Amino acid sequence: MKKKNDILSANGKLGVLTPGMGAVSTTFVAGVLSIRKGIGRPIGSLTQMGTIRLGKRTEKRIPMIKEFIPLTELDNLVFGGWDIFEDNMYEAAVHAGVLKKDLLESLRSELESIRPMSAVFDPDYVKRLNGTFIKKGKTKMELADQLREDIRQFKIENKLDRMVMIWCGSTETYIESDPVHETLAAFEKGLKENDTAIAPSMIYAYAALKEKVPYGNGAPNLTVDIPAIQELALQNNVPISGKDFKTGQTLMKTIIAPGLKARLLGLSGWFSTNILGNRDGEVLDEPLSFKSKEVSKLGALEYILQPEVYPDLYKDFYHKVRINYYPPRGDNKEGWDNIDIFGWLDYPMQIKVDFLCRDSILAAPLVLDLALLMDFATRAGMTGIQEWLSFFYKSPMVGEGLYPEHDLFIQLKKLKNTLRYLMGEDLITHLGLEYYEQKQ
Repeated sequence: MKKKNDILSANGKLGVLTPGMGAVSTTFVAGVLSIRKGIGRPIGSLTQMGTIRLGKRTEKRIPMIKEFIPLTELDNLVFGGWDIFEDNMYEAAVHAGVLKKDLLESLRSELESIRPMSAVFDPDYVKRLNGTFIKKGKTKMELADQLREDIRQFKIENKLDRMVMIWCGSTETYIESDPVHETLAAFEKGLKENDTAIAPSMIYAYAALKEKVPYGNGAPNLTVDIPAIQELALQNNVPISGKDFKTGQTLMKTIIAPGLKARLLGLSGWFSTNILGNRDGEVLDEPLSFKSKEVSKLGALEYILQPEVYPDLYKDFYHKVRINYYPPRGDNKEGWDNIDIFGWLDYPMQIKVDFLCRDSILAAPLVLDLALLMDFATRAGMTGIQEWLSFFYKSPMVGEGLYPEHDLFIQLKKLKNTLRYLMGEDLITHLGLEYYEQKQ
């Protein structure tokens, strides 16, 4: 890991590759293009609108994050990716129905110029979609080699200095770790032998890391959680992060649950249900794809509330999550939460939340932040799992033997302290005035 004076420059062009060019990626790209033109604002982006306190409160040093650390300028981002449909990014954005038509028309020529590369696709892993623009190969290793060639050609054609890959594709069928995932040697053997336990997303991750491109996993797929991919990341000195963009209902859970725990209010049950009608909703209507999402969404409360530490308050609380495909709603997801809590003398209370959110609007700034920060991590010499990026994920990756931190506010402190450390600033401990007086 490098410190301030050794972190490589952010000058030059950064390619942002997204497997999946649907609602999330088109909203992200159209958003960045509109911000470049001054017709939109990067609301929700930590790198573009966030600040960071440095030193004592009395010093009043609170720069923007983008002014504090060397990040690639938005004008230097170049977009590309793969999709199972041949629509260019303008056509895909119109089909997704997230952004207003007049905004898309103002960006039409730029969006039309971004055409997908043919995708690696396996209908056994995404059962509700029928891909028509897909790669052919005798083995999964051949498909990985085709992806690697795509990456190399995209870099040459666009005169790029660096690249990142952020998964914006669909949720894959739930799978658990298999012997083929345990070592890089076993994984590469499995690629050559078409092992069914190797999912398309893993082939993308493998191709990216072989080309020394950092990889962020925006879906609840197993992809980079497996030892083989983590071994490759360390071998090639590439950062990885994941998994599943923290948007919508889980975002609310990681905001509300820390408050309940801080005030030592008990929890009897938390029932969550969603309706959405975009492509993600259609995919999640398939039970095994939903299980991938369910596992990702269920973990947050257990880790935040720590029932083993606070058994009187949180032991055996009931937690249920449902997702329902409802086409009329499109990308405008609605998430209902019924939260049964108890307080002083065990008196029961309830909290009701009805979050009418826009899934891709919440996800787009996360794609931007992850692209910029994963590139920053690469230039800072950080490799392997980037736990400090847990802030952006529903099911954060951690090192072996550690538990994931889900509390949104602790995650933000960890992220900012990591930036302070890399830039040679004191970490913020929130110790009081007495401590500083003793140091004098």
